[in-house]
Amino acid sequence: MKGKTYYEAGVDLEAAQEIKLHIRDLVATTLGSEVISGPGGFGGVIEPNPKSEFLLVSSTDSVGTKLKIAEAMNRHDTIGLDIVNHCINDILPAGATPLFFLDYIGTSKLNSNVISDIVKGLSSGCRTANMALIGGETAVLPGIYHGNDYDLVGFIVGTVNRNHLISPDKTSEGDMLIALPSSGLHTNGYSFVRSIFDIDNNPSVLKDVVPGTSSSLGELLLVPHRSYYDTFGQHLNIINGLSHITGGSFYKNVPRVLSDGIIAEIDISSWKIPPLFKFIQESGNVSDDEMFRVFNMGVGMIAVVSEKSAEFLMSELDECWVLGNTNKRTSENKVEFKS
Repeated sequence: MKGKTYYEAGVDLEAAQEIKLHIRDLVATTLGSEVISGPGGFGGVIEPNPKSEFLLVSSTDSVGTKLKIAEAMNRHDTIGLDIVNHCINDILPAGATPLFFLDYIGTSKLNSNVISDIVKGLSSGCRTANMALIGGETAVLPGIYHGNDYDLVGFIVGTVNRNHLISPDKTSEGDMLIALPSSGLHTNGYSFVRSIFDIDNNPSVLKDVVPGTSSSLGELLLVPHRSYYDTFGQHLNIINGLSHITGGSFYKNVPRVLSDGIIAEIDISSWKIPPLFKFIQESGNVSDDEMFRVFNMGVGMIAVVSEKSAEFLMSELDECWVLGNTNKRTSENKVEFKS
């Protein structure tokens, strides 16, 4: 049986990359000298005042079709936490501390219970990060959204001392890759999962227990996106790079934090892939390469540190392991897997 692909599920990663390259020149016309880091990184970095010691870091994203799982299970209290934590993890690679957050909810019709549950999740995530939820927009758009459909988007702004900004030029050959576990799929790959299990047409499959666990497929798919904000404590200053393993997984996100001429060599045997990912792969007969292109496979964040700092950082972290290392790049590949 031919294995399923993300493309067949309606998501074309190559086309998305081509579009980004196509609009790059248009975006570039808006970037002034105050922009430290524009499109391409996890968060945009801007200098609000040349005399200020602080820079602003911002990012925006959506929960994606994980919302369809929440709808199928009629559970909406964790979706807000998903988008808050996702956005926090996208400014953390710059070394930023969250400052404030805004949300956008688009829906076909107002359901006060659903909206209340969403905002509970948003508020919980913001309180945990000591971040203000200062506003947002709830738009009722029948004809754009249908039935019980809704969309949830977040926008975050954080700050970082300009002397503590983490940027790709800090990484070098011989650095170690320290991995931190994900809590599940986080907020990526859900269109693929929905296609593999035909969830939209057969939501009862969400009640099936995932082999190797005591939880149902639906329960595991709704586990909130983990935040890594408090993980590193006061030790961000010894980190050369941070990669949030989100859409596009390892192939897209690891190169974003590496300097030119560097390759990340990842040891697949260094960790045990969680049962949920194995269940997805076996159910869809998905190839290993496709799995690592789409899903985080149990790796939520990767810290790039010098060999000298690696041992100390690992002693300070509760859950982590050596995922691999960086090396001099001798081909077009920026990420290679080995076992």
